[in-house]
This record gives sequence, C-alpha cells and structure tokens, in this order.
Amino acid sequence: MRNKKTLPKRITGVPNAVDVHVGQRLRLRRTLLGLSQEKLGEALGLTFQQVQKYERGTNRIGASRLYDLAKVLDIDVGYFFNEMTEEVSHRSPGQIRGMVEEGEELPFQKDPMARRETLELVRAYYKIDDGTVRRRLLEMAKTLGKVSLDTPDTPEVE
Repeated sequence: MRNKKTLPKRITGVPNAVDVHVGQRLRLRRTLLGLSQEKLGEALGLTFQQVQKYERGTNRIGASRLYDLAKVLDIDVGYFFNEMTEEVSHRSPGQIRGMVEEGEELPFQKDPMARRETLELVRAYYKIDDGTVRRRLLEMAKTLGKVSLDTPDTPEVE
C-alpha cells in the first residue's frame, strides 16, 4: 500500500492542466458543431452545468463519459488529447502544491484557440458555402494579420 504523503496533492481550486486541456478540446468541438451546452447535456443525460464544469476542467471526465462524448461529437477519443503541450502532459496525474503562485496566469489561459471569438470566427467561416469566397476571406485575414504585425504601434491620427 502506498503512503498517501508521497502522492502529489491537487491544489484546491486549481483544476488539473490535463483536465483543462480536455475541457478546452470539448468546448472547441461543441462550438464548432454549433451545439449549446444544454443540447450536448441532453444528448448525454447531463445538465448544462455539468457540461460547463467539464469544459472548465473543474470536473474530470471519466473514461466512459469521454467515450460517450466522442460518439456524440463524432470524433475519435484521441481528439481530446491532441495538441497537448509537453508542459501540460508533465503536470499529470496531479499538481504538486506550490507549482502555481497566487495570481499567476497559467499557460493554457493564453491559448487563442480557446477564446470564444476564435471559435465564433471559425464557425462563421465554415458557414460560407462558396469556396472561392472562403479562400479570399482567408487571404484577406492573413494580409491584415501581416500588416498589423509589420506596423509599429503608433497612435492613430484622426
């Protein structure tokens, strides 16, 4: 029998980084499919609050539930673990007390793919039926992104 004192302790109030990553992937797929938390919950026999907790990483998703989610979202279970950074994977199975300082921004909070506006933009993009229009929009976005990166931060002149 293992001594409980040697096991890593979970920091109270801070979800495990792997659970947060899986939750972000869940939210990404749900949003790309245009499903509300309520509709996904109904499909699984859950409340929208439970889906919300899964997406935030505050509640862990068990293996059977992960399997059900993959089936409902029409993806492979491995999808939930795709694009996991090495840092996140090294923080499993638990976080050791003291790893996160008070007020410190966590690496997974910086991910632009987890932002609502990114998800809304991607959904809107794929609703465009005309492939030529989609490609032109993509090229325009790339050009605008390059211009904003190349332009020094100067105040606008009115």
